[in-house]
Amino acid sequence: MERCACIAETVVVRSVWCIRWIYRCVHGLTEMVAEALHWLTMATQRTPLVKDFNHFITCYLCRGYLIKPTTVTECLHTFCKSCIIQHFEDSNDCPKCGIQVHETNPLEMLRLDNTLEEIIFKLVPGLRDKEEQQEIDFWRKNKSKENGQGDCLGSRLGLSDDEDGDEDGQDYHRSDPQIAICLDCLHNNGHAADNTVKCLMKKFLRCSSRVTVGTIKKFLSLKLKLSSSCELDVLCNGEIMGKDHTLEFIYMTRWRLHGDNTYPMVLEYRPRIDFG
Repeated sequence: MERCACIAETVVVRSVWCIRWIYRCVHGLTEMVAEALHWLTMATQRTPLVKDFNHFITCYLCRGYLIKPTTVTECLHTFCKSCIIQHFEDSNDCPKCGIQVHETNPLEMLRLDNTLEEIIFKLVPGLRDKEEQQEIDFWRKNKSKENGQGDCLGSRLGLSDDEDGDEDGQDYHRSDPQIAICLDCLHNNGHAADNTVKCLMKKFLRCSSRVTVGTIKKFLSLKLKLSSSCELDVLCNGEIMGKDHTLEFIYMTRWRLHGDNTYPMVLEYRPRIDFG
């Protein structure tokens, strides 16, 4: 009898414990559902404000809305175009995360985000008109023809020839170091691809010393009207140059070291040879 009584007592205790556990679970679930309904109701009743998105549409450098949003491809952080270009004049690191963007030319790792720009203009009323007016005022004030783009910028912004003219005779050429180069076509006998790569009609160029080999390749492809499948090698003194090498780097480390080399620096190009 005592054993039966103990078993019955154990069953009762466990039943009570199970009931309490079920009650707590149901009660907790009820509270979670009630809280979720509360936030859902608040979300449906409250209209989102622009400040709710400020974290995603403001520049880390100037703290203003992103103007011409430009993304660093190495870390995918986005800044105003003018802000990040100005930052890269003094540093090669991302201002937000500190990662090194590029050893020599971080500007090559920047990409405009036109989609984000359109989203920002739709979120912030009047921002597009304000920026366009500021751009017009800027060109009227500076009357700049830097890089030979003053006339087209003036016409695009609706400026007249008088307003956009260079009346004071100032020099608006680039101030960064320039270098003269000669681009020669290097033919390799026995390769069919040589027939597609011709010599340039004007092979002497003067450009910024910061130009990279990758930019030279794009220039050659455009001038020679090459297909996207035709890749080029650029060589200096018979050595293939990397796409990130700048002309200044090549001149200092490849061309100048040979005492018999003259000016301008000669770069040779040819169809890429597949050794595989």
